[in-house]
Amino acid sequence: IGARLFSPPPHSHKIGWIVDAGRDFPSTIRAQLKALDTNLLLREAPDRLTTRGWNSYGAGPNDHREFRYLTPKKRLEADDLIAARLVVAKTIHFICSPVRAQMVAYELCGILDDCRPGAGAATRFIWEPVPDLCTPEHRLDMYKTLKLVHVISPNHAELAGFYGIEDPTDNSSRATIEALTAKLVTAGIGPHNTGAAIVRCGKMGCLVSSHGRPPVWLPAYYSTDGDNGEGPNHEKVVDPTGGGNTFIGGVAIGLVRYPGNFVMAAAMGAVAASFAIEQIGIPVLEKGGAGRGERWNGVEVGRRWEEYKARV
Repeated sequence: IGARLFSPPPHSHKIGWIVDAGRDFPSTIRAQLKALDTNLLLREAPDRLTTRGWNSYGAGPNDHREFRYLTPKKRLEADDLIAARLVVAKTIHFICSPVRAQMVAYELCGILDDCRPGAGAATRFIWEPVPDLCTPEHRLDMYKTLKLVHVISPNHAELAGFYGIEDPTDNSSRATIEALTAKLVTAGIGPHNTGAAIVRCGKMGCLVSSHGRPPVWLPAYYSTDGDNGEGPNHEKVVDPTGGGNTFIGGVAIGLVRYPGNFVMAAAMGAVAASFAIEQIGIPVLEKGGAGRGERWNGVEVGRRWEEYKARV
């Protein structure tokens, strides 16, 4: 969705994804997904239930979050990308443990180089660590994984978890987030230290940090801080579910539009996330009529993008 927001047809056809629909998959959501006009592979699986998850968001200063699967999860493998002809994508996003991320990166690079020598170096991997394994016991494996991906994007709680410290969630903890992110950059991200860490910090925005460049804080589109009170009305935020994933989708398309510019990619992520959290479920798409472009939740994405860039 994050990539699709910035990609009206025919560009939308270059966004590929796989959806495994079990026998209980809602027909309304199936129709929504098909209407997005993307390169969607909808795999029907009548012998199993659709993967479902449960999110809980707590009140209080730490915004405590819990997640668990309600049905058996269906995992994607590199072979699935080959069968769907998605393996040569310019950016690939995966959410998994550090060890699995290493396996996926090695496997994808090998497949890409078999298809076209040097192709593996052209594909950008965005790794989002799975929350449950962001612990000190997995920190060494996390450092090993950094060398194989181009972007690591934990949220602030996941980053803190690797170092066994309390979740930093307010402005007074920005220095803590910066210090922990600097450890990732020092360890080296991507081939020849050409990658970046993009840490998602909820209403605080995100921190972008890479080798040889000063760290950059970008505010969330709907922000209660960091904008001196000048940002849009944060009361429009209805449901944070999916905001982080949509952010990553914006980053993924941003790395295609602005190669090597992690700050611009993260800015696209911030704008993308703003559409995801305005309602329960995915944002509402209105197809453009004569002389009119697409609208999402009644807004032209390009207009919000230009407004955010001008403000920030």
